[in-house]
Amino acid sequence: MITHLAPAENAREPDPFAGEDHPMRVITRAAAAGEWNDQASSDVTSLFNAMAPEWSEPRRDDRYMPLLDAVDRGRVSGQRVLELGAGTGLGTELLHERFTNVVAMDLAMEMLRHSVATAPRANADASTLPLPDDAVDVVVMVNMILFPEEVDRVLAADGTVVWVNTWGEQTPIHLSAEDVDAALPGEWVGEASRYGAGTWAVLRRS
Repeated sequence: MITHLAPAENAREPDPFAGEDHPMRVITRAAAAGEWNDQASSDVTSLFNAMAPEWSEPRRDDRYMPLLDAVDRGRVSGQRVLELGAGTGLGTELLHERFTNVVAMDLAMEMLRHSVATAPRANADASTLPLPDDAVDVVVMVNMILFPEEVDRVLAADGTVVWVNTWGEQTPIHLSAEDVDAALPGEWVGEASRYGAGTWAVLRRS
């Protein structure tokens, strides 16, 4: 069950960008339902490898502020933090300011090569994470494809899932808080809200 908190004072509706038929939206919904294969992995890898250079400029803008709002108002804590779909590390650096043990993973090697993050980085397909069961306390996903079974597997029993869409419902890789809740195995409880144009959800097993 998701409880929606009051939006932040700066909350706003995002400008139209990605509709329901956006190719990445289609892939995101399919992956959350367990539909992922080598072709999908290859296509997404190629797409994000090509975009890496333009995403590598070190900067801090309000696109990633919903992540910090989620951490703060969602009362996120833990020693071992895994960021999936870390990209060029713009969000990773914010996490590294709050948590001492952060590992950033991404499918696209070029994203990691262009990363500004100082946290450890690893190249991996999140559908088959190279981690043992119960390996982390927090799984963070910012504009990331959700692989529910793997998130559930590597997350400690009392762990936390942080889901952020920096452009809210207009983010190409988007699932609502309720979609994430429904996709994750078992029963979960969580809180969700909006900061700026972004949305976030923090979920824990009930």
